[in-house]
Amino acid sequence: MSSMTGNKLKISIFGESHGEAIGVVMDGLPPGIKIDREYIEKQMARRAPGKNNLSTARKEEDSFSIVSGIFEGRTTGAPLCAIIQNKDTRSKDYSELKIKMRPGHSDYPGHVKYMGFNDYRGGGHFSGRITAPLLLAGSIAMSILENYKDIYIGSRIKKVYTVEDDISFETNTETILKLRKSDFPVMNDEAGEKMKSEILRAKEEGDSVGGVAETVILNVPAGYGEPFFDSVESRLSHMIFSIPAVKGIEFGEGFAITAMRGSQANDPYAAKDGRIIAKTNKNGGILGGITNGMPIKFRTAIKPTASISKVQDTVNIDTMENATLQVEGRHDPCILQRAIPVIDGAAALVVLDLIMERDGELLKEEVL
Repeated sequence: MSSMTGNKLKISIFGESHGEAIGVVMDGLPPGIKIDREYIEKQMARRAPGKNNLSTARKEEDSFSIVSGIFEGRTTGAPLCAIIQNKDTRSKDYSELKIKMRPGHSDYPGHVKYMGFNDYRGGGHFSGRITAPLLLAGSIAMSILENYKDIYIGSRIKKVYTVEDDISFETNTETILKLRKSDFPVMNDEAGEKMKSEILRAKEEGDSVGGVAETVILNVPAGYGEPFFDSVESRLSHMIFSIPAVKGIEFGEGFAITAMRGSQANDPYAAKDGRIIAKTNKNGGILGGITNGMPIKFRTAIKPTASISKVQDTVNIDTMENATLQVEGRHDPCILQRAIPVIDGAAALVVLDLIMERDGELLKEEVL
């Protein structure tokens, strides 16, 4: 099993949902980068479980220890390793899952691939719990991008179940910072309340709902990325699909662009204040796999939480007989609101890696 990604900036995540700890190793961070612990803690708090009745009752503070790669508040250039202790586990809730496979989960394919030796408690290494160290690394990347490159990343809840936030995502820093302060980031508060009602109704019925996140990346200059296999879309998609429950991604107008003519889908260029801009942004800031200087826009589809308390059909792998299963434990009726900061952080890791590939390590004068 490999849980590593990245080129110039390499990331490795480790641990299991009910293991002693989870964590991340970041290899390739330039020396001299100031690590803002308060900034990281704020981003981690956005994802933290147990904050309200819209999320799981499992309470994890997600406090972390950075055990290497930092000296006197700045990166040393050595690999940075951060660890998060697991505290509020109830492994007994998962005893039945050793032999009964949860529908919608990785239990069965994981059991086959790892010959039954995988940790099934809470999903083990397949669990959304492992997005905590991914966000930790992403928060460091976000801080670097903001402080040294003026690049900001933010997401909003575009849709939950059938309820959609119908107000356009304003592509400016103020909007991004405002959304980050919200536990339920939407542009239309009225739509947000309807979304919450759908989540709570599903919860009361022992069910779950999914939704769509919309992400904007501001101030990435033109010229980053590659055509074909290492396109910006390819790299972002690869990373975003590493987040559990992600089932789709689209850039710009996405699938809707297929209902347009070329004259509608093209983004006309114009000169403004000594720079080239596009008058529209239907291609989401990427053309030919390379950034064109416009805001990068993409939407991520999140499936309904697979662990629900309704009785479902499954198989007992010990007896090879049909069986039923009612999942116990504490689970989110909708994981979208907690996935939002993870998407931000994951996107930041890709953007920082792209910048380091083209520009090399951050310039010394930028760091110092």
